[in-house]
Amino acid sequence: MRSHLLNDTTAESYRRSVTEGVERVARKLATTRGPFTGVTPAELAPVIDAVDLDRPLGDASAALDELEDVYLRDAVYFHHPRYLGHLNCPVVIPAVLGEAVLSAVNSSLDTWDQSAGGTLIERKLIDWTAARIGLGPLADGVFTSGGTQSNLQALLLAREETGTADLSKLRIFSSECSHFSVQKSATLLGLGRDAVISIPVDKNRRMQSVVLAAELETCRAEGLVPMAIVATAGTTDFGSIDPLPEIAALAEEYGAWMHVDAAYGCGLLTSLKRRHLLDGIEHADSVTVDYHKSFFQPVSSSAVLVRDGATLRHATYHADYLNPRRTVAEQIPNQVDKSLQTTRRFDALKLWMTLRVMGADGVGELFDEVCDLARAGYDLLAADPRYDVVVEPQLSTLVYRYVPEAVTSPAEIDRANLYARKALFASGEAVVAGTKVDGRQYLKFTLLNPETTASDIAAVLDLIAGHAEQYLGENLVHA
Repeated sequence: MRSHLLNDTTAESYRRSVTEGVERVARKLATTRGPFTGVTPAELAPVIDAVDLDRPLGDASAALDELEDVYLRDAVYFHHPRYLGHLNCPVVIPAVLGEAVLSAVNSSLDTWDQSAGGTLIERKLIDWTAARIGLGPLADGVFTSGGTQSNLQALLLAREETGTADLSKLRIFSSECSHFSVQKSATLLGLGRDAVISIPVDKNRRMQSVVLAAELETCRAEGLVPMAIVATAGTTDFGSIDPLPEIAALAEEYGAWMHVDAAYGCGLLTSLKRRHLLDGIEHADSVTVDYHKSFFQPVSSSAVLVRDGATLRHATYHADYLNPRRTVAEQIPNQVDKSLQTTRRFDALKLWMTLRVMGADGVGELFDEVCDLARAGYDLLAADPRYDVVVEPQLSTLVYRYVPEAVTSPAEIDRANLYARKALFASGEAVVAGTKVDGRQYLKFTLLNPETTASDIAAVLDLIAGHAEQYLGENLVHA
């Protein structure tokens, strides 16, 4: 069994196995004709259930053969231009190279004595990101597993910074389009979901700062504590960006922590055309970024940044066996002092390799392409009488609804849109997402693939209309 351990004596076996795996994936990527096969859970579950994990195959080639049946054949492929579903991006090759390196070396980024250069690379990337945001000379941060963890940590710091012992008095303000992790974080932090005050949005799905101001004043008048305001720079459903300068001014006036959830919109930090859309983010006390959304990185690659690195002390615990207090005086850089996680992958290496090969402008060019594509897609939807599109895109998301001319029942239109999405997914020809707007069922394109074209969007719209019309026609016959 020692022959399977990666070390100096098995380096050649490692090279052969990984090369074979890479070649198989490369062939799969080159020959995939759709984003999905349409397999159902009922069809795939028996195949995986039949695998006896107590009877190993003993051979990497045989395991790869089996993997074709249980995973590779039916995986959802985000690189395909007609994957238009969730906030999943195709990944850049330098980042995948970094993934291969970090997996093999297997550094753990909790302490210096487990990672050495990895620690300094992560810190360099945090400094680079903070500078792009404009957080100032005291800024700091740490890589995380994703936006949910980043939002949780930011709100933990905000809670502790209030110095308020009575948690029932604390309030968080976020727009009605903010990420669900805001409510989830409030619950995990002992505040309860009721602590989150939902602020209405305007017609462009941006937080209404006038309503925010009124709610903050009510909060103060009632003797409550405005713990934090969460502004979103790229909502999940609409890609909308809240009015950051106005929110920053209100946060300062009412003494609230300003957190910007830029998990999606962080790609604007490298944009050659649209960086101005993030104006005001430099006033934030903390910022969430998901490189695995708009920097074209493999999952996971994310971070939370703070204006004042001293606030990260609220996440610091010392253990004699890991990061004893003396290491602080000795200026040993232990990233666990800043993190909610202990053992942590060297995910920063993927972004490092990307910047060293492509540069920030290269990433920004790709993100600008998908934002341009969203504008072209909006024009198609606005000109198509079959569809109702909700808002003009700020980033790369389009929310729309098939509206047949002859059907007037909103509930029946809801069912037609739901059916069309499911039928499209089952066909494997394309993948789109869905959401609700004002209680009604809508569909969603999340455009993060520069290889997708306006022609792809037009073709998918035709497919959706065909499925919806089929559903409505069958219902009419049965009626």
